[in-house]
Amino acid sequence: MMTTSVTPNHNIAAIIAAPFYMMWNLFSGFMISRVRIPIWWRWYYWANSIAWTLYGLLTSQYRDLETPVELASGVQSVPIKQLLKDQFGYRHDFLPVRGLQWLVFVWSLLLRSLLLSNHSTSKEDEVSD
Repeated sequence: MMTTSVTPNHNIAAIIAAPFYMMWNLFSGFMISRVRIPIWWRWYYWANSIAWTLYGLLTSQYRDLETPVELASGVQSVPIKQLLKDQFGYRHDFLPVRGLQWLVFVWSLLLRSLLLSNHSTSKEDEVSD
């Protein structure tokens, strides 16, 4: 939707949006974890709301599981709790901060949409007068 508003038509918007969505999903922490993202790209991870959601879901659901997970080598097994900490950098004690970040993001989008809808209706009223 954002690309549609800054481009002349929906065809060009789809072309511009595709690489943006690819980068958004790539740096969400699912395909490339935060600890493996180069330091100069980490800002993109922290600005990604999908990463906040994944962080919150995984740390809240698997925080206390000691069930062993067999690694790709097939030789070692690690508890899920330790796997989340080592491979993804997820810490359960950081969960409230992530939740707060997510709420601020949602409220900022809501506030932005309310302000823009009020702004557009007031301009229409002035034009009709």
